[in-house]
Amino acid sequence: MKLIEKQNFDQERALYHLENTKVSRCTFAGPADGESALKESSNIIICECSFSLRYPIWHSKNFTLQNCRVDELTRAPLWYCENGKITDCTINGIKCLRECNNISFERVTASSPEFGWKCRNISMTDCNIDSVYYMLECEDSTLENVTLNGKYSFQYTKNLTVENSELYTKDAFWHANNVTVKNSIVSGEYLGWYSDGLTFINCKISGTQPLCYCKNLRLINCTMDGADLSFEYSDVTADINGKILSVKNPRSGEIEADEIGEIILENSVMENNCRINIKNTSLI
Repeated sequence: MKLIEKQNFDQERALYHLENTKVSRCTFAGPADGESALKESSNIIICECSFSLRYPIWHSKNFTLQNCRVDELTRAPLWYCENGKITDCTINGIKCLRECNNISFERVTASSPEFGWKCRNISMTDCNIDSVYYMLECEDSTLENVTLNGKYSFQYTKNLTVENSELYTKDAFWHANNVTVKNSIVSGEYLGWYSDGLTFINCKISGTQPLCYCKNLRLINCTMDGADLSFEYSDVTADINGKILSVKNPRSGEIEADEIGEIILENSVMENNCRINIKNTSLI
């Protein structure tokens, strides 16, 4: 493998179509302000580099990004890439990941609006993410020990598993399909509307008006804090420890909780056949 070390690049397509090379302790910045520095690269290792130019890693295959810093001027740093491993990096460029396949992240800190759109086979472990519209239309992906802050996350996602994570996010999982969240904190308003096959296991859920218009919704051994007007027009099976502030017009299934502050069954636009129980005491 060739080595490029301790150099500065600011020209357009500075290392275009680079192959079988390690790029170490280099800087991608400068007055030429060139784009697409490593476009169409393959079989490369990028370590201890800093980026401050647009679109640096596009259409790249079989790459590793280690201990690198991508600043806020690095717009859309990784698009249309395959088979990448990103470890111990800080990424601050907007629209970090787009239409990529088989990319893993470990110990990454990212502040990137519109992170991860239309990607497949993304795995994230031990990461901290700040993003608006995080992982829109992603498929076949996993998150483990991820802390997320930002609105409108996981919309239209399919086949996603989230474990041991903390998600502080409004309007999360809208229109999501076949998503499982385990052993996690999920905090934010209007959770999971219009989803199909959304499952929460051992989760702490908080926020107003959660889980409405859902199909095939399951909550197993969960708690719900500040959850008023829950489950409106949803097909739901829920086992809740503690109190639900209020339940409104659930469509079908069964809801069981230790306490429900208010059950609202009025002015419904559809027939409601959901069974609602206070632990071991049938109400409806």
